[in-house]
Amino acid sequence: MSEAMAARSNPGDEAFGAAPHERPVPRISVAAYCEFPDTGAALQRAAADRRLSKAHLDIQLGGLQAAIDNFNGQVTPNLLIVETKLQGKAALEDIDRLAHVCDPATKVVVVGRHNDVELYRELMRRGVSEYLVAPLNPLNLIETISGLYVDRESQPIGRVVAFVGARGGAGASTLAHNVGWCVADRLKIHTTIIDFDLPFGTLGLDFNEEPTQTVADALAAPERLDDVLLDRVLVKVSDHLALFTAPTLLERGYDADASAYEAVIDAVRQMSPCVILDIPHSWTPWVRQTLLAADEIVIVASPCLGSLRNGKAFVDVLRQNRPNDAPPRLVINQLGVPKRPEIPVKEFASALGLDPSVLVSFEPQLFGGAANNGQMLVQMHPKSQAAESICRLAELITRRVPQENSQKGVLPFLSFLKRGKQA
Repeated sequence: MSEAMAARSNPGDEAFGAAPHERPVPRISVAAYCEFPDTGAALQRAAADRRLSKAHLDIQLGGLQAAIDNFNGQVTPNLLIVETKLQGKAALEDIDRLAHVCDPATKVVVVGRHNDVELYRELMRRGVSEYLVAPLNPLNLIETISGLYVDRESQPIGRVVAFVGARGGAGASTLAHNVGWCVADRLKIHTTIIDFDLPFGTLGLDFNEEPTQTVADALAAPERLDDVLLDRVLVKVSDHLALFTAPTLLERGYDADASAYEAVIDAVRQMSPCVILDIPHSWTPWVRQTLLAADEIVIVASPCLGSLRNGKAFVDVLRQNRPNDAPPRLVINQLGVPKRPEIPVKEFASALGLDPSVLVSFEPQLFGGAANNGQMLVQMHPKSQAAESICRLAELITRRVPQENSQKGVLPFLSFLKRGKQA
């Protein structure tokens, strides 16, 4: 077994990564036939979700009868979603007629208006994959489709967290690298950091590493990337941390398309429970697609007007295109720069409609010293405010705390109960 696959068996990684219903649905064809407008609207919202981006969803009116008429003598899609306003025997008769025009490999989901247990049981006996009661919730619909095509017993895939700066120099790369280190070192979750700033990335510098192969090599031939090759090209910093560095060469061009970036991320998340993406401050098709497809997004901003304007633009695009996801996390960095006018945190957060996950003070000696030494902030000054903020952000992203902290957190509560009994 390769090191990459062995990483997945580590106890610290248990239950971490993308949940089964969060995994992208494979490239399938879906045809939906609705009776009511609210069902069609829910299907359209689901179709716009990032997890269904590879699936082709065709939505029609007419319900179950229209599906029977349209597919009489035609090839049926991978998944057929049909709505009926009938119930009981009448609904079952229509389902039996649909079965005569359906290919054996087609999965069928029936949407009804009645929470009828007997109808559900009869549909299951006839081979229907699922029965949903309208009105539909887009997230429940996505989870249903994912459950039909994603093997819950298969190897889990990693959770992808993308860091992007609201402006150049906001410190997104530094925070991404430090958070990745904290997730790996303190929370003991196998983590891979990918530096996608190909000409100017600092991942190798920050960890004092000079690899011979970089992420640019993978982007040039993503079809060759498997767990064996990844074992060779990733830089192993520790038992839980690996780096996929940028080449930082200006003599070559970098023109990989969005599908190459997607393929590299998919390959890495197959072997790493946590994947941290260091996204450059730019707006290209691959950047847009990568952000929209990430499981979680962290926007790093400094308290200035440029960050406010760009951050608002980021938030608007993400909210519009990720309606079923949580909003991005906001980190306000470089607070308290001497003699620099700053937008107050409360006003900054209000303008973006986000509460900051953490605030990071301007500590040039600490950040500069760590960068020059090729160390992380927590390694140099674990008790500093910046280090504590970074560790807190790592815990928020992973929804984990170090084991010793969780144990310590129980003791005051137990001692309180003890005092109460003595009283």
